[in-house]
Parts: sequence; structure tokens; C-alpha cells
Amino acid sequence: MTEKRVARAPLSDLLSSLPSVDRLLSHVRAGALIEVHGRDEVLRAVRGALDSARARLRCADSMGLPEPPDDDALLNVAESELAARARPNLRQVINLTGTVLHTNLGRAVMPREAIEAMARAAAEPCALEYDLGEGRRGDRDEVVEQLLCELSGAEAATIVNNNAAAVFLLLNALAARKQVIVSRGELIEIGGAFRIPDIMQRAGAKLVEVGTTNRTHPHDFDNAINARTALIMKVHTSNYVVAGFTATVAESDLARIAHAHGLPFVVDLGSGTLTDLTQYGLPAEPTPQDSIGQGADLVTFSGDKLLGGPQAGIIVGRRDLIQKIKKNPLKRALRVGKITLAGLEAVLRLYRRPAHLPERLTILGILTRPAAQMQEQAQRLLPAVGAALKGLNLSAGAAPVLSQIGSGSLPVERLPSVALSFSGLNRTGERQVILLERKLRASPMPVIGRMQDKTLLLDLRCLRPDQESCLIQTLQAAISQLRIAK
Repeated sequence: MTEKRVARAPLSDLLSSLPSVDRLLSHVRAGALIEVHGRDEVLRAVRGALDSARARLRCADSMGLPEPPDDDALLNVAESELAARARPNLRQVINLTGTVLHTNLGRAVMPREAIEAMARAAAEPCALEYDLGEGRRGDRDEVVEQLLCELSGAEAATIVNNNAAAVFLLLNALAARKQVIVSRGELIEIGGAFRIPDIMQRAGAKLVEVGTTNRTHPHDFDNAINARTALIMKVHTSNYVVAGFTATVAESDLARIAHAHGLPFVVDLGSGTLTDLTQYGLPAEPTPQDSIGQGADLVTFSGDKLLGGPQAGIIVGRRDLIQKIKKNPLKRALRVGKITLAGLEAVLRLYRRPAHLPERLTILGILTRPAAQMQEQAQRLLPAVGAALKGLNLSAGAAPVLSQIGSGSLPVERLPSVALSFSGLNRTGERQVILLERKLRASPMPVIGRMQDKTLLLDLRCLRPDQESCLIQTLQAAISQLRIAK
């Protein structure tokens, strides 16, 4: 609202000159707002605008009271508030951070087939727990169990809402009040302060650490087994690497040791993928089928990371152990709904044709994008961006960078990429770079990049061609705001 200073007048006169709620609600503009937002929302916004105006009048300094806002000015405030309240909290963003599987930005972008399947499941009744052949209640895990067994080589499978839940449920079902042996070098902590020792304690199992941080041997496991041991567990160190003077025990050896004592051997892969990534030029990542082939009795992994589907925790392995897990009362508390199962099924079906995965599985297509393609993209974007920067203390260019997979997947591996880089020509420009990053985050379509050495980098690995025009418009608008604030 524009303020005009006038000769000091009694505050009571100014307050009484403000329009009433009813007058504002009868305004033609309010009628249009009511059509869109409903009367209760508009009433709330109008009252808020009037309350703000009264507060500003009361807080005016001794130099004179501001002129009370007119009806249009008050309705402008109300309209802005209504637009803010109508905006979804879960907002779409453009991920230019350089982290492909960004946990804070929702991890995997799903393929068209999964999105369509999830929409159908949301829109219509479906046979979630209904056996169409027998005409009676069924098991919701059966929606994807056959596919998971086919792809992993396991006997059975069950699904919960994320991999942390899968590990928790497994431990509670098979090792409550018993001991679980884990190498000390695998006691990981992942994002959100999730720690294997903590989840084990909450599940009611007692952790038995063996070996040292950097070296663990077969005899460490053999010597730790006793009458209270429930299982041996191997945790994939997906978000860090111990290098140098190290030793680990192969999964086949751990399976042999466990089975010699009549114990299950469990592998937590964390991320997990159902295909050999090296065939697409990506670094190797262990798969459930690898672990099953090495003798693992149960394997847990995520559905929303390298697998490329919705958030889910998947357990595959021996049928008798899966049945025991499914009978645990916590299984119902941790189960997934029809929308998740629909998306997961659609993604799993894509894995039946591995040769076509890079074109059809969105996340794999992003990971396998050649740097030359992103360089061409940068050259298309730079002219429009550079023209908008004229007169500011900023420079823009295309810079070679390294993307990361993210979400604890292949932590030391990097993917060659290209970024739009914005740097300051002087101290004023350095401040403008910081402000530009903030303005991009605050845009109607937020653009999330990363700051590195006083330079704003917008990594293009995750930028789709159909997002280019939106990015240009967002950058131009943000740069225009810098010009105004200059």
C-alpha cells in the first residue's frame, strides 16, 4: 500500500474512516474473490486486511499519521493473502542442485506409466485386497509380489512404506529380545539422524558389533554367535566409503557362516536397483538378485531411489521368513496404500525390458544424460540470460561441474554435467548473486540451485527441455527484481 503523509488528525477519526467488513464484502472485486475462494476465506482475508490497517495507524510515528487505505488498497491486501493461502504447501520446483535423487526434493521423478497408474488407482475402486478369482479377501502384497520375485530371484516379497520401516519390521519380527550381529564398519547413519543402532534398539533387538571400523573377518562373526543370536546382518554402506587398509566379509561367506549355525542372513541394501547399472555406463551398485544369489535369506531396499518408483520399503527373500514378517502386527501399521502399489507395479514392469530402461525409466534417463547434451542446453539458455544481466555487476556462463546421484547412492561417484554459473564482478555483484539465489527460490516456480565459492550454479542435469522456457522466464523475473533493488 502507498502511504501519504497528511496533517496529524485524531487517531479515532482515522480508524473510524476505515470501511466496514460488510462494505468490502459487497464490493464487486470481493464478489469475484468469493467465487474463487469461498465466502469464509474472503471474510477472513478482509478482516485480516482491516486489522493490519488499524495496527499501522496505531503504530504511526509523531511525524503524522498515514492516510487510511481505500477500499481497493485493502482488497489488494486481502487478495494477496488469499493467493498465498491457496498456494499448495507441497510445491513443484525445478531441481538444479546437481543432486539427482534429492531427498529434500522428493527423490525419484517417476515415469509416465507410474504416474498414469497412480492416477487411475486414485480415481477408481480397484482390487487392492480382493481376490477376483475366488471372490474373497486377498493380500495387497500380491499386486507386486510376483514381479518382485521374478526380478530378484526371491521366493516371496512384502512391501512397507520405506526402507527404514522394512528394516525395523524385519528386526522386530525375527530378532525381538535376541541378538543381531553386524560389522562395526557398517553401523551407518543416514539423513534425518536415522542410525542402525537406534532402529535396532527400537525394534527390540540387541546389537552385537564385531570387527573394527576398517577391518572385519569371518572369525569375528563365528566367535560372536551364541544361543541368543537371531541373525547376521550386512548393511550396505551406501552413503560413505571406507578406503585404505580395509577388509570386509563377502556375502557368500556370511551366508555360509549363518547357515552353518541355522541362522538367517539378512542384507540391507538401502537404495537398491533391479538392474546392472554398468551396462548403461554408470558405476556398479549391488542388486537384490546379487545378494539372493550369494545366499542372503532376506534383502531390504527402497522403491523411490535408484529403483525409480514411489516411496516404499521392499523385503524379498525366503517364503517362510516373509510369512513370519507379514504376521507381525506392525506390518499393518507400516503397509502401503493402493496408489503406491499402482506406481510400484508400473515401474517394476519396465524392468522386464532392460534394454529400453534409459528411455522409459525417468531416473535412469537423467543419470545417463551425456554432458554434451547439457552443454547444448546451456548454449540455448545463455543468450536470453546474458541479455537480462546488462547493467548489473554479474556475469553468466556455462561451467563444467559434477553431479551426484544422491540419497545415499554411490556416494563417491560423480557424473560429468554442465551448469549455468552466476558470479559477481565485485563485492556488489557477490551480494547480488546471493540475492539472486534467494529470489529464484521465492519465485512462483521455485528454482533450486547451489552456492559454491560465491558462485551460483544451476546444474542442468535434471532440466527437461520443456522446462527451459519456464527457467528463462523465472531467471529474467528474478534479475529484474535485482535491478529494482539496485
